[in-house]
Amino acid sequence: MASIFSKIIAGEIPCYKVAETKNFLAFLDINPNAVGHTLCIPKKEVDKIFDLDDESYNGLMAFSRTVALAIEKAIPCQRVGMTVVGLEVPHAHVHLIPLNTMADAQFIKKEKPSPEEFQTIAQAIAGCL
Repeated sequence: MASIFSKIIAGEIPCYKVAETKNFLAFLDINPNAVGHTLCIPKKEVDKIFDLDDESYNGLMAFSRTVALAIEKAIPCQRVGMTVVGLEVPHAHVHLIPLNTMADAQFIKKEKPSPEEFQTIAQAIAGCL
């Protein structure tokens, strides 16, 4: 069964797209820890990040770095944190989270942007790529 991320890639489920290449997609997390919380995923559905082949793993890390640098330009924060948990969706993914406090990285406090705010945030980050 296709993961929710595969359905996003296929266009079956909408997302707030930040960046896309032939092999990777970045979009805003719909339940963000902080404004600008972005997910980077390979388009190839692989459950665990360490099951990716070397080329896909290294490509995902490079893609995530590019997106993180754009987030730093677009979203006021002290730094962008990166985490890989992978329990919520069985599709490898990297969380890029704008951090101002350690609590921003704990997946406890959640932001609730409106659809318009999501769109504005996605466009701001995309504009910094």
